[in-house]
Amino acid sequence: QVQLIQSGGGLVQAGGSLRLSCAASGRTFRAFTMGWFRQAPGKEREPVALITRGPGSMPSYAESVKGRFTISRDGAESTVYLQMNNLKSEDTAVYYCAAAARLVREKKDVDYWGQGTQVTVSS
Repeated sequence: QVQLIQSGGGLVQAGGSLRLSCAASGRTFRAFTMGWFRQAPGKEREPVALITRGPGSMPSYAESVKGRFTISRDGAESTVYLQMNNLKSEDTAVYYCAAAARLVREKKDVDYWGQGTQVTVSS
């Protein structure tokens, strides 16, 4: 069984920064893609930032977070981070770590989910 353990998140004022972390543990699982989705109240869970494995790793971002959020993966490629800068009220949501053995474009492509963490941006 693979577990994704998230940390970080919380309450921040608009313009502030937060960092999320997600560590994979459990049986050997080399996720091809790791990253983050978010779900705001009454909305669908949507991809925010994703990154693939290896030297040719390709980060991808939702248009709404480009230039503000940065995704990275540690050397062992079992931990993924999301640095969120210049946060806006519309970034308020529950953020979920995601991992998959394939390229991820939408939530149905995800194999494993983290427990979710609340990010609240006050204006």
